[in-house]
Amino acid sequence: MPFAGFSGGKTHLTRLPAQFFSELLPEIDHLGELKVTLYALWFVERMEGKVRFLAYTDFQADERLLAGLGEGGLDDALERAVLRGTLLRVYSPRESTQKSQAFYFINSPRGRAAVEAALRGEWQPGEEPRPGLTLDVERPNIFRLYEQNIGPLTPLIGEMLQEAEKLYPQAWIEDAFKIAVEKNVRRWKYIEAILKSWQEEGRDETDRRSTAKDRRRYIEGEFADFIDH
Repeated sequence: MPFAGFSGGKTHLTRLPAQFFSELLPEIDHLGELKVTLYALWFVERMEGKVRFLAYTDFQADERLLAGLGEGGLDDALERAVLRGTLLRVYSPRESTQKSQAFYFINSPRGRAAVEAALRGEWQPGEEPRPGLTLDVERPNIFRLYEQNIGPLTPLIGEMLQEAEKLYPQAWIEDAFKIAVEKNVRRWKYIEAILKSWQEEGRDETDRRSTAKDRRRYIEGEFADFIDH
């Protein structure tokens, strides 16, 4: 499937060191190595705390990453990144050589300090809970939803969307946009009215499917003023 293009509006960005482009990118000649290198940089960028690293199981558990590499390809790619010096690897416990006990650090001042501390026995990786990051498609934020389903943003609409994002759960916002698209009422006031109704009257989260009664309500009931007949 062709790439649909980068989304407009607010989106997450991943910072990459300038040395990646000037020194690493010209030298990496293996697609798998490039993938795990970029994945590791992306992963640690989204972590919190002073000590940031990936367990082997972090790579292994990401189905989308593994689908493009295979487990054998993952092992080969990680070995190449370690040999190049992009990633630093330690085992916990230190005498282990099992890949499931391997932990990978970016070869940066912070990563080198953490590895040295682990080798001195001052701490052991693996005791902290893992963040559970994966390459699953990120849930669209309200700005992307608006641009994809209604049209270009204006400063005034942007302010209203920001306020709505603070007031309503993301799942509600997504569902309200879906209803607007299904009814072909591509207006923010219509979507906002749905959200306000759910907030004031409550919403049954055990069954989010629209019943025939619900559909009539959006066309004939309190939301009828927003629909052109």
